[in-house]
Formats: sequence, C-alpha cells, structure tokens
Amino acid sequence: MGKKFDTKSVQSSLNHAANIDSKVTPIYQTTAFKFTDLDDLEGFYQGKKDYLYSRVGNPNTDELGVAVAQLENASDGIATSSGLSAILVGVLAVAKAGDHIVAANDIYGGTYQLLANELTDFGIEVSFVPFDDHQAIERNIQSNTKLLYSESITNPLLRVEDIKSIVQIAKQHHLYTMIDNTFATPYLVQPILSGVDLVVHSATKYLAGHSDVTAGVLVGEKELIAKARTKVVNIGTNLSPFDAWLAVRGLKTLSVRMERHNKNANILANALVKNNAVTKVYYPEHATEKGSGAIVSIDITGNCDINAFFKALDWVKIVPTLAGVETSVSYPLATSHRALPPEKQKELNITEGLVRISVGIEDATDIIEAFETAIDTAKY
Repeated sequence: MGKKFDTKSVQSSLNHAANIDSKVTPIYQTTAFKFTDLDDLEGFYQGKKDYLYSRVGNPNTDELGVAVAQLENASDGIATSSGLSAILVGVLAVAKAGDHIVAANDIYGGTYQLLANELTDFGIEVSFVPFDDHQAIERNIQSNTKLLYSESITNPLLRVEDIKSIVQIAKQHHLYTMIDNTFATPYLVQPILSGVDLVVHSATKYLAGHSDVTAGVLVGEKELIAKARTKVVNIGTNLSPFDAWLAVRGLKTLSVRMERHNKNANILANALVKNNAVTKVYYPEHATEKGSGAIVSIDITGNCDINAFFKALDWVKIVPTLAGVETSVSYPLATSHRALPPEKQKELNITEGLVRISVGIEDATDIIEAFETAIDTAKY
C-alpha cells in the first residue's frame, strides 16, 4: 500500500470474506459466529479463531478501528457506538476510582457533561483548566492525576491546541494524554506523531462524513487499546456491523471531502470578517499546512436578531451536530453547551449570538450568499 494519506484513506480497508474475492468487505450482520464442535469453540479462547459474538468483535467494526488507526499512525484502534463512548472507554483504560484527570475547559459540551457529571459516579475526579495556560495545567496536576485531556481544535471556538507542549507536560509528570481529533481529522492533524497516547474521534462527523452514522473510534498503542476493548465488551458500547460498514465507506472519501471543506471554510471566514454585523469570526489561521478545518463560528450578538437569522438561512440546515457534506449550522447556547452553568457559558464566550457553521462542499459563492442574506435580513 502507498504510504501517502490520500492512498491510505482509500486503501486501508480489510477484506475478511473467506474464499470470496469481494472488492468491498461484506456486511457481517450477525449477532454471533458458529463453531463446528467444542474444540473449535475453545479455539476462540486460545486465540486461534477471531470471532465469537458481535459485542466481543466483528469483522466490520475491526475494519473501521484498524483503518482509522492507520490514518492516525497508531498501532491499533477500536470502534464504538459513539464519540462519547469512545472517550469513556479511553478514560477507563487509564483511570479508575480514586484517580484524577486534568481536562481543557473549552471542550465540547457533551464531553464536559461526561467528564464533570458521569465520571464522578466512577469515582474519578476531573479538573477543568484553560489549556492555553500551561502553568495552570501544572498547578492542577495532583499525585493521583493520570490523564491530560483536550481537543486538537476545540468545539465551538476553534482554539488550536499546542499538542507538543501538552505531551511534554504529561511526560514530565508521567501522565497519559488523550486528544479528541474530531474537528481536525487525521487529514489535518495526527496527534500520535506528537507523542499522544490516545486519540479519539466522533466518527459520526467527518470520518463517516454523510450524517447517517453514529459511531466513535479510539486509537493508540496496542496495550491501551486492549484495555479499552475490554471496557467496550463489558460495558456494551460496541458498534453495529452495518454502521461500521457505512463509516468505512465514508472514510474512503475523507481526503477529497476535507480538501473541499477546508477550502470553503477558509473562503467563508474571510468573507464574513468583512461583514460589519459580525462581531467576531472564530477560525484558526494556518492551523496546519493543509488547512484550518471545516468549522467557522461567528458571533452576531447585539447586531442581529438570532431567531430572524436562523429563519432566513434558506437551504442551510439547522442541526444540533456538524460535518456531513451539506453546510449546516448549530446554536451552541441551546444545544451542545446548553447544560453548562451560565457562568461557565459566559467564561467560554458561549453567547446568545454565537453560531457554529459546519461548512459543506457546495459552491463557496452559494454558501457566502446564504449567510450574507441571513445576516442582512436579521440586522437590527
């Protein structure tokens, strides 16, 4: 196989079809795998047979995990039922009751809820810290700290994480690192190459790419993924074979989709900066050599009626998520960051006029026109 990213994204699938030369891996839509006798059954537990029960493993879910691991330059990977479940099993692979995690304070609202509210039931403590303040990170590291957690590009204000510095801090204190790479995708950033231990994706977004799959993927060193795989099996956060098959199909076009997404997002951000009704445009400048991502966030607080803006968007879809080939918008204050305390929303600049734009692959001039028209219509 070629070693370039574009080639790997197309050619990384595995064909498990026994004695059938299928060009595409079949969907193994089965709950279990059969055995000829008890010796054959015992062969699974001795490592001579690959599959037993689809919660434990399935060729389609394995294919997705391995394919993303190859794109991320990781040793191994596992697919899960969602991005949040991938985060959960990743955390549980390195932390247990009595341990402590330091996480970036500007992460996705759903992740914040998982870490702040659910992990406490597991006896795991979490401190949320501004990760652009490295001294603050170090001040919050405790004797029982096990993990530093952040996002390569944060959701929704698009701060680009200094991954190498985070890894350096972690190594100085003998900690693990986990990075959510959903926004950047391995097309832009490969955190494993900077020394990150675990990388997580909501494959629901750009990896699958067509808004028809809910899935997660966790990649990293084989030892850590083996621990995470045990958690997936025992907790039951496995992905269905059909969803895995769809995600792998989407993965084959990741490179060409991200190229257009990035190009259009950059054009839109530059256009909206010139609009006087836009208080602020959030879009990274030169995040990577390939681009800065497909998300543009804008703040129109005080200049536009937010309800009128959303109503005037015409063909642009209003959804509580992102990615997909179609341009869409979300309203963080009412969706992804709704459950955050008001003081936390204010601290993170989650304002009443903040709009997160997931830029699609349509013609850039049409995208610009849609937003300029909506802004003009909603102006006070």
